[in-house]
Amino acid sequence: MASDAPDLGWFEAQARRVVAEFPTHVAQAARDVIIQVEDWPRRNMVRNLGLQDPEQLTGLYEGVPLTEKSVFEQPVGPDVVWLFRQPILAEWRARGDVLLDSLVAHVTVHEFAHHFGWSDHDIAQVDRWWE
Repeated sequence: MASDAPDLGWFEAQARRVVAEFPTHVAQAARDVIIQVEDWPRRNMVRNLGLQDPEQLTGLYEGVPLTEKSVFEQPVGPDVVWLFRQPILAEWRARGDVLLDSLVAHVTVHEFAHHFGWSDHDIAQVDRWWE
């Protein structure tokens, strides 16, 4: 890993900047989601998604999507968008064709889309990032 790679604080600041720029109609719904940045995903996160390599997981949404929330059920905990620094850096280096802040923005928006109720299939229909 390059010693000049941005630290966790930089990643968090980038994610918060992206959320601050959300359109008004979704900004309120994003306000209470916690943004958590770690170097690596936890083992159980990787395992629960059926992944073999933690580098495959750049971000994760934990919570109940807005489309599934009910006023009759008490929340178990806060909704969290996780960003994983090392996997994002690995992907950025491997791609070599995107700016790091653009990749962080992409992962952030992708995970918040899950909060808004979008599936990976839904996101893929409008986001051609990986093509």
